[in-house]
Amino acid sequence: MTLKVRPIGTWILVEPVEQKEDKGNKGGIIIPDTAKEKPMESVVVAVGTGKTDDDGKKVPVEVKKGDRVLVSKYGGTEIKLDGKDYKIFNGDEILAVIE
Repeated sequence: MTLKVRPIGTWILVEPVEQKEDKGNKGGIIIPDTAKEKPMESVVVAVGTGKTDDDGKKVPVEVKKGDRVLVSKYGGTEIKLDGKDYKIFNGDEILAVIE
């Protein structure tokens, strides 16, 4: 399946990486999904073409499709495509690339 979404400019589409749940919960407390930490690690799904600088030259986005990145917990815009959750960020909102 290929997504039919192409970000423009410096926008970046990412898919959050779900954190592994701790199955060793001895107290039997169940935390609802709404109270769980939002994931910070994501995989880049698509990137825009970059921005144009003052001299008219195209400055490419610093990440590429497939990169694992750290993003702000509460930043970006949540979207749903083909039943999956994604977030779209401006390039300046990507905190780091995970090597």
